[in-house]
Amino acid sequence: MFLKNEKNTCNFFIIIFFLLSSNAFSKSNDKTEIFNYLGSLTNFSASFLQNDGKNISEGKVFIGNKRVRAEYSSPTKILIILDENKAMYYNYELEEDEFFNPKNTNAWFFYDIFRNPLFFENSIMQVSNKEIMLEKEGTDNEEKNFLIKVYFEEKPLVLRSIEVTINNETLKLSIYNHNYYQEFDKNFFKLINPKLLN
Repeated sequence: MFLKNEKNTCNFFIIIFFLLSSNAFSKSNDKTEIFNYLGSLTNFSASFLQNDGKNISEGKVFIGNKRVRAEYSSPTKILIILDENKAMYYNYELEEDEFFNPKNTNAWFFYDIFRNPLFFENSIMQVSNKEIMLEKEGTDNEEKNFLIKVYFEEKPLVLRSIEVTINNETLKLSIYNHNYYQEFDKNFFKLINPKLLN
């Protein structure tokens, strides 16, 4: 009787082991699929609505080989172009430009989410209700705590929203109108005042 119970216990643990291993393997595969998806977003654009809890802004994000371009259309027309260590901000109404290091501002996450393949390496993944969420927390260059959550529709895999909290200030981006395989002008991602390109 004892041996029978011991055998049943052993079988139970083997089944649990394989279920947990299968689940871990499945999550690992899902994570790899998400990394591949984010890495494939080159020559890509999408519209976004941005909500910081006080204001709602509207615009488009464009992903190139090495740079990310964000164009805000309302309430103020603004252009931001980001490289890993360089960036440009241009206000169309004031005709003012500013060049800066994105790592020293709250704009760095735009670049890291789309063009830094290692950014989500130690992230947590949750799957529920046909939705996948990647969650990453840490400290930025200015010693500010951040929490980033990126949401995907599971099947087909599509980026749907980004939620960024930096020092208790939250910014939510809802993403829609996805356009893949776009062609961009050679000057589209240049870090230069747009007036000088015309």
